[in-house]
Amino acid sequence: MIQIETTPNPDSIKFLSDKTLSSIGSEEFKKEKKNEISIPFVKELLNFKGVELILLSKNFLSVKKTKEVSWNELKPMIISHLNDYFEKNDEPILKESKKNKENSEIDNETVNKIIEVLDTKIRPAVARDGGDIKFKSFENGVVKVQLQGSCSGCPSSLMTLKQGVQNLLKHYVKEVNSVEAVQ
Repeated sequence: MIQIETTPNPDSIKFLSDKTLSSIGSEEFKKEKKNEISIPFVKELLNFKGVELILLSKNFLSVKKTKEVSWNELKPMIISHLNDYFEKNDEPILKESKKNKENSEIDNETVNKIIEVLDTKIRPAVARDGGDIKFKSFENGVVKVQLQGSCSGCPSSLMTLKQGVQNLLKHYVKEVNSVEAVQ
């Protein structure tokens, strides 16, 4: 059963599934990089007219569309694509073998604290809106993160980043001075 939730970004919708879509966490895929993608489900979805970006997470899929297509035409196609996948497959779309071990070399104590705050306090809230936030780097008091899914290009994402993410990180990790988004 697929349920639909709106997100703060009008060009993005969250499709919730009672089945596991990803067993390896969140992963974002962009139309402009579809030639580098080896997962048939993702490639086919990115081929739908108007689909610009997708974020696969444990139990939801966020789709960001272009202005040229309406949700009325796109929603049934996406739901059908998800249902078709699970009629033919018992396993998640994203499995362990598809993912590189990101940030495995990181053992810095401050970075570990930053990642812990992102994972426990920030990611769950961002996921509720159909997005994700990935740690990229920490240098000279500046945390660089990547906003994904519904958060990518959302009008309110800068405010979320500065008022929410930055304030929380500064509160829990005294070494943090500011947070910036990177692509």
